[in-house]
Order: sequence, then C-alpha cells, then structure tokens
Amino acid sequence: MSQNNGTGPLPHGGKLVNRVAPIKERAEARQRATALPAVALNARAASDLLLLSTGAFSPLEGFMDHDTARSVVKDLSLGGEVLWSLPILLQLDRAQAQAAETGREVALLYGHALLGTLRVRERYDIPLQEWAKEIYGTLDEKHPGVAAFLAGGEAALSGEVSWSGDSAALNLDSLWLPPAESRAELARRGWRTVAGFQTRNPIHRAHEYVLRTALEVTDGLLLHPLVGETRSEDIPASIRLRCYEALLTHYLPRERILFGVLPAWMRYAGPREAVHHALVRKNFGCTHFLVGRDHAGVGNYYHPFAAQELLRSLSGPRLGIQPVFFDEVFYCHRCDSMASARTCGHGEHTRLKLSGTEVRRRLREGLPLPSNFTRPEVAEILSEAYRREGVADHA
Repeated sequence: MSQNNGTGPLPHGGKLVNRVAPIKERAEARQRATALPAVALNARAASDLLLLSTGAFSPLEGFMDHDTARSVVKDLSLGGEVLWSLPILLQLDRAQAQAAETGREVALLYGHALLGTLRVRERYDIPLQEWAKEIYGTLDEKHPGVAAFLAGGEAALSGEVSWSGDSAALNLDSLWLPPAESRAELARRGWRTVAGFQTRNPIHRAHEYVLRTALEVTDGLLLHPLVGETRSEDIPASIRLRCYEALLTHYLPRERILFGVLPAWMRYAGPREAVHHALVRKNFGCTHFLVGRDHAGVGNYYHPFAAQELLRSLSGPRLGIQPVFFDEVFYCHRCDSMASARTCGHGEHTRLKLSGTEVRRRLREGLPLPSNFTRPEVAEILSEAYRREGVADHA
C-alpha cells in the first residue's frame, strides 16, 4: 500500500506510504477488528499511528522493530543509507506487550475509538536508559522528552499498521491535510518551491519576519503548526490556531500560504527532532524548511544553534530538503524594524527580546504586550485566553 503520486519533490525514501483503508472498506475493516485482541493507545501512540498510516513518516509503514530503532538511535539511519533521526515506537508495559502474539493482528484503540490494526512482527524490551541518553543527550527526568520516554513503557511492539478510524477521534478538523492532499494542493497551486514552518508557540513578530523572508524567495509557504501533545506549560493548540488565523486575516498574503496542522507530539529532542520535522515536511511536499534558534529545544539542554549545525552536516541528497537557517530575530529600536544580528548593525541595548517568562508576567498582570513584539490582534487573543481560562498560569 505505497504510492508516489507524482506531485512535488520525492517523498523521503522515494515513496509516499499509504496505510489507510479505502473508504468503502473501512466499515468491514472495523467490524473485523472488533474480534481481535485490543491494545490501548495513549495520545502519543495514536498520533504516531495516524502519521505512519498517512505517509507523514514515509518510508515507514509501521512501528519500528528493535534493530531498526537501534540503528536510528545509534546511526541516524534505517539500517542503510536512508536517514532517520527518531525511533517511532509503540511503547507498552511488558505485560501488555507479552499479551500480543507475533504474526497475529491486534486492534488499536484510543479511548473508545477503534483506529486501526497492527500486525505484530516483534515484541522486544527497550533499553530505556541507553536510548534516552542517545536521543536526548541527557537522562535528566526534568527534561519532558526523557520523562515521557522513560515512563512510556519498557517494551514495544513492531509491525505494519493499517488505519480504518476517523481523524476526528484525535480532535482534528478541516485544517488536517494528510500528505497526499497537501501535495495535491501544492501542485494545484503550481508552487515549485515551498517552505515549511514548524512551531508549537503562539506566533509573534519574530516568526512573522521569518515567514515574510521565506515568502520573498519561495513560491509559497506551508504554515504547519504542531497540534499534538505538548507540555502542560505550553499554550493550548486551539488558542495558537486562533493567533495564526488573526495573522493570516490581517497581515499575510493568504493566497501564498497553505495553512494546515501537524498532529504530531513534541519530543523536545532538539537537533534530532529538527531533522525529523524537516523530513516530515518533505513528505508533505516542501522543498525548504525554516530553522530558527533552538529548534525543538527545551530549557538549556541544547546549544541554541545545535539543530542548525546537525542539519547543515546532513544537507544534501540524503536529507532531500533544503534547510533555511535564521539567527535570533528581535525588534531593533534604532532600525525601527524586525531584524537579526545578520541584518542589524546596532548593539544589544537597542533590541527588544521578550522571554516567555516576561510574556507570561505581562499576561498575568493584565499588561499589554508591545506591538513591536506581537500584533495587537494576537495579543488580544492571548490576553482574552488568560482572562477567561487562566492560560498563563500553566503556560
């Protein structure tokens, strides 16, 4: 069940995977799955299942076996020349994994929703400490990715997946465009060069500067915020999407932007996750990928430009998408514009850089966010969300 639809750059590995049951066969597939042993998925595994099935993780066709995952962890490869930076694992506790028979199918449930099936190829124990250190560069359980990985289960199941569920079970709506649909829409628009933009944060003027710069040199932009599971401290996806809509409505050329969502969860794996985000956007049809400061980082676990350094070292046919690097962007009072160290000749004292801590303080105290930091329409959405929902208390 793999395809190359002939639109845009080649998907990673040369083919766009499709493990989604045809619409006319889904009712029968779901009925058959009700008779299978069931495996309960958490939100992260449900997200991975959808992205595997729709080709976002091409060329993967299922959850990784031990040797493939080990090769990814140790060598950033799928056991050969194909680059891959993060293991895609169905983590379970040992008792759950042992209940699944190799060579047999299991039904995959998320809450009460039947999403699909897995044909079990292998059961294995995960060397959690060893792999966590390799993936995240630390074993500190204050790191949210490390904590999630170590708590996710000491065993795994591998095998090909099939999706017969409804993406609404993952709270997705019309903003979710699977890779084949994204590619078709980019082709319909005639865009030969497309820059992908990833963020898990509300959009502000520094992001806007990056987007405008990209639009100057490419045919269009895939504005692709991540809406899967993040830390409880992060701003909820529903609020972030309203901020994007405000910017698209009032400031950016909507006809040159394809706005969709990526229902992936944040691993906070810094450089490795930056590579992962680039490969995924390649599968959605992007030719370029925008990479700023501390991409996919958290706290002070990674050097601010470690992600750029890793992507630069991998650039070329093996990566297959062109990273576009940006320095830290700020508002310069002397320039009276957004700028970066590459474009501004003034000192630090002229630069407005609001930290997340300062933004949250202003929201808590009902103070306005400066218009040269974020657009008034976006600031109002964030302020209203705080007043009504107390978002800043946990964001």
